Amino acid sequence: MLDQIDQISERIRAAYGPAIGTPRRELITPSLILDFDVLQRNIEFMKQRLLTLHAKLRPHIKVQKSPELARLQIQAGAIGVCTATVWEAIVMSRSGIKDVLIANEIVGDKKIEALAEAAKHGYLTVAIDDSRNADTISRALSRAGSKLDFLIEVDVGMGRGGVRSPQEAVTLANHLKKLPELRFRGVQGYEGHCMLEPDRDLRVKKAREAMNYLGTVIDQLKAAGFNCEVVSCGGTGTYDITGADPRVTEIQAGSFVFMDNFHGNLVPGFSRSLTVLGTVIIQHGKTIVFDCGRKSIGIDHAEPTMLDYPSYRARYFAEEHALFDVDDKCKLKLGETMEFIPGYAPSTVNLYDAYHVVRNGIVADIWPIIPRGPGHVGLIK
Repeated sequence: MLDQIDQISERIRAAYGPAIGTPRRELITPSLILDFDVLQRNIEFMKQRLLTLHAKLRPHIKVQKSPELARLQIQAGAIGVCTATVWEAIVMSRSGIKDVLIANEIVGDKKIEALAEAAKHGYLTVAIDDSRNADTISRALSRAGSKLDFLIEVDVGMGRGGVRSPQEAVTLANHLKKLPELRFRGVQGYEGHCMLEPDRDLRVKKAREAMNYLGTVIDQLKAAGFNCEVVSCGGTGTYDITGADPRVTEIQAGSFVFMDNFHGNLVPGFSRSLTVLGTVIIQHGKTIVFDCGRKSIGIDHAEPTMLDYPSYRARYFAEEHALFDVDDKCKLKLGETMEFIPGYAPSTVNLYDAYHVVRNGIVADIWPIIPRGPGHVGLIK
């Protein structure tokens, strides 16, 4: 009998399976398209690039939400994956990923219960920055009869999660040492405030400052008897900066597999593998409107653009419409389709149930996008 995750995958494959064999520009729109060959080139480029750096890759699957894609990256040398939620972690673990880091604090009784149960079935690590949260997790682990590794999250300048000083880190480590269900592995220091910096030189400066601060935390933890086996940092925008730091053991880059318009302007060497197919549903003179608005494509941080006409800028994106004013160079007519490069891939993928995986211009497979909420997996018992 299939478990719940397999059942969901099979249902999605059955629903979208008839599209297999369809040319990419003839899909029902809006559709999420993943070019497999470009995807593989991105994975290989990151693999080769990391051979020249210090850190290993632990891709963040909050971007892709796909067990199939996660397994491809593991096969290419990734040491595991990281997730944003306990639900993503459960799906990854039950899909065969043997090393899963939840790069976030898990708070809330039901989520912590799910975490404790999942830890009985796979190797999980969680980020912690508060002793009260640690105590709650410890009690849940004790009830479930499971154990969990943890990283102390350090605020390296983003002002979100993380202890705010080296002394706070040492105090928290000493507290967690008393909880037998939890084992210290190291620290996490996400320099997300550097990721949005378009100026490369300034991004390098900010990221190095963040890592140097994290280094002071690592040093004080070591002096207190806590050796950091794991130092987890970085994203696509800083992978080659943070990844070169000899103190960093792993980077959490995820968006490089897709390279949307935002990330594509930050780091070279990767290509756009993810697109959204839309149809011209309205045409009046030089105004054309597509059926792929905000509910179909992520517009965060950068605007989506037409694959064949990248110079055009949208007048606006409504919920179900993308409106463009064009000129005679644009040959699109009513009923014709166009692929769009998302402005931001993570908030695009989350809108869909499945990738239409394309090879040589034809849909070759359907990959379910499943770890999107607690309803998909419930509590493991």
